[in-house]
Amino acid sequence: QVQLVESGGGLVQPGGSLRLSCAASGRISSINAMGWYRQAPGKQRELVATITSDGRTNYLGSVKGRFTISRDNTKNTVYLQMSSLKPEDTAVYYCNAGILSLDLYGNYWGQGTQVTVSS
Repeated sequence: QVQLVESGGGLVQPGGSLRLSCAASGRISSINAMGWYRQAPGKQRELVATITSDGRTNYLGSVKGRFTISRDNTKNTVYLQMSSLKPEDTAVYYCNAGILSLDLYGNYWGQGTQVTVSS
């Protein structure tokens, strides 16, 4: 069984920073792309950032220059460093990964972590 476990969410003031982590565990053969999505109340889930296995990144336009996605392949972990946070970044953040486990490829999601940006 493969699991993604997120951590690092919380309450932060506008202009502040947070770092999210997401660790994959279980019988993992390889991990393809990893990413972060977010869903604000009453809105659809949207892609925030992705990173391929060889480190290529892609960002939602509104977070470019403020958020940085990275990964540690030795730890099966993806990170999202968020800076200059704005109230509109408030959402539940979910990590996602394409994982090969026991010859089966699956798209896995974490349970979500709340990020609240408010004074």
